[in-house]
Amino acid sequence: IAQDLAGKVKPRYISQVKALGPYINFYIDWEKYGQEVLQDIDKNYGKGERTGKYLVEFAHPNTHKAYHIGHVRNIALGESLCRILEFSGLKVVRANYQGDIGPHVAKCLWGLLNLKLKGEGGKFLGEVYTAASKKVKENKKAEEEVRQINKDLYAGKKDLVKLWKKTRQWSLDYFDHIYKDFGAKFDRFYFESEVEGPGIKLAKELKKKGIAKESEGAIVMDLKKEGLGVYVLLTQDQTPLYSIKDFVLADLQDKEHKPDRIVHVVASEQDLHFKQLFKSLEIVNPKVAKKEYHLSYNLVTLPSGKMSSREGNVILYDDLKEEMHKLALKITKEKSELKGKELEKVASMVALGALKYGMISHSPEKEIVFDWDKIVDFQGDTAPYIQYTYARAQSILRKALTKGKAKASDLKEAKEKALIKKISEFPEIADKAAQDLRPHYVANYVFDLATLFNEFYQSIPVIGSEKEEARIFLVENVSQVLERGLQLLGIEAPEEM
Repeated sequence: IAQDLAGKVKPRYISQVKALGPYINFYIDWEKYGQEVLQDIDKNYGKGERTGKYLVEFAHPNTHKAYHIGHVRNIALGESLCRILEFSGLKVVRANYQGDIGPHVAKCLWGLLNLKLKGEGGKFLGEVYTAASKKVKENKKAEEEVRQINKDLYAGKKDLVKLWKKTRQWSLDYFDHIYKDFGAKFDRFYFESEVEGPGIKLAKELKKKGIAKESEGAIVMDLKKEGLGVYVLLTQDQTPLYSIKDFVLADLQDKEHKPDRIVHVVASEQDLHFKQLFKSLEIVNPKVAKKEYHLSYNLVTLPSGKMSSREGNVILYDDLKEEMHKLALKITKEKSELKGKELEKVASMVALGALKYGMISHSPEKEIVFDWDKIVDFQGDTAPYIQYTYARAQSILRKALTKGKAKASDLKEAKEKALIKKISEFPEIADKAAQDLRPHYVANYVFDLATLFNEFYQSIPVIGSEKEEARIFLVENVSQVLERGLQLLGIEAPEEM
């Protein structure tokens, strides 16, 4: 069989096929392989031809609460996923579902009405929420007042609705400037307040049809047979929980956009909720249930442990961004001759790049312990290391005495072959990342490519060498793939550092 196959198989890039006993050995024609790979590299290199439409729901910060480092993992992961899916050929709808009503809002409004705190804006509301949470924690009277505010808000009490609308806008305006930092432009903003009314109505309909049932005054889905316990839709006082709101949201998203798949980028703390939701949707709306997927990611913690906006032990986004910029500015100054506005611009790219890569480069299932120094290290598995490698490649190209030319016959060194091979893997990695919904595949790939390039650069001369044309062409191709990979992660690639 081996001999028979060896005589018939004529794969690309293979110079010889030999049968040895029951084995077949393939010998790569590196010159032909390298020539074809390098000539394929352009701005569309690696772009896929998948068809269909995905709705990706991500970011979704709750109004009236702080925007902290935990939210950064969500928006970085979600935006990168959207870019990778679009690169694979799919149409993508970016959706943002925000909790703008419910107990957390009631608690913040209680704080505004009862605590003597002065200020305005989204960041201020986060401070109010934390202060109110601490006050309410061991105060039964205050707890009851918060519950009453929640009921009154659902009932449409005018003075509360007025305060809610005003402060809600503070949060939304505040979130907008954060979205810009991550290059996220949403096609549709969904809010809990728009699905809570229909949710109440739906819960009662499900009870009438016998799909849901009443339990101690609440309306629930009994999922005990499926090992998922009881899924509460309406509480005893008929307040809708996000469970029933998500029923309405699923139908709304499907009707408005008709996607082939709906991806929810949500922390692993909600794993049980999504299992209960999807199982319930199989009963209530099986067509939509088939489209649903929860991209679960683990928490971002501090070395001291888990964060909580209730307790106030979080790194707020504005503080995080400022500190990251200071750190990036200090390190970039040490490594660069840039000054003034150019230095500030590059430091900003480095700071945001480090933050995004730090959140994306781990598999979603892995918990991230946030370490300031590690994520801006120019020597480690970080965005600054990859950005610096890209800038180094650009510096070589600026200094080049000749134009690059595709001459794979001149690229015979082991490190040159390793680079060509790694470049050739990019289309497959990008497509696999889209298929598996795993942006960290791309992050890991660009780090590996940067590492191979640095090994090449340190041991093989480019400028002034006899093979300058071929090596410059190789540098151009590495540079282009590095830039494309960083773009898919939402990270800017500076020309100089």
